[in-house]
Amino acid sequence: MKKIIILLLLTLVILIGILAFSTAQSNYVKIIPHYTHSYTKAICNSENFCQDYEIFCKNQEIIEINPITGASVQFPENWQDPRDEETINSLC
Repeated sequence: MKKIIILLLLTLVILIGILAFSTAQSNYVKIIPHYTHSYTKAICNSENFCQDYEIFCKNQEIIEINPITGASVQFPENWQDPRDEETINSLC
């Protein structure tokens, strides 16, 4: 009888731990519903500052764009983007 009580208490502690962990994780996980695909792309401004972004698309439409922390570069003033115009301007 003592073993059964210990087993039940142990199971209860494990279940409470799983519940607490999953609740804590749900506060940090952002779910993007129903996106078709995502990818990363560098977007540059007129001063040749380029930032990488994660882009979420659905049916050729942008759902969300998020900057990637620490993924940026400042190119010199005379730098030319080697990508063609279509690649630079298309996001989805």
